[in-house]
Amino acid sequence: MEARGDMSTLSTVMKYLQEKGFDNEFTITGEGQVRLKDRLYDPGEVKLIRTFRFEGESDPSEQSILYLIETGDGTIGYNVDAYGMYSDHLNDSYARFIHDLG
Repeated sequence: MEARGDMSTLSTVMKYLQEKGFDNEFTITGEGQVRLKDRLYDPGEVKLIRTFRFEGESDPSEQSILYLIETGDGTIGYNVDAYGMYSDHLNDSYARFIHDLG
């Protein structure tokens, strides 16, 4: 995916993804699967296309990472995660899943 223009803020990237029709928000379950609405994907059915990291220079609570994900059936979407002290994962399955995608 070739992004054009200023892609330095989360809102800019989100708007770009919406314009391209990639505004599917994936969630990652505690069992290490990716969920989109009622569909579950196993780790082998998804790949990481690109990562966007936002530093939150003026406010540390704005530190986030957007993962652009494609599933085996061609669905493209994203997952947004806070990092640092604002990350709220209750277990290691999320981090393990993202690591395995990379």
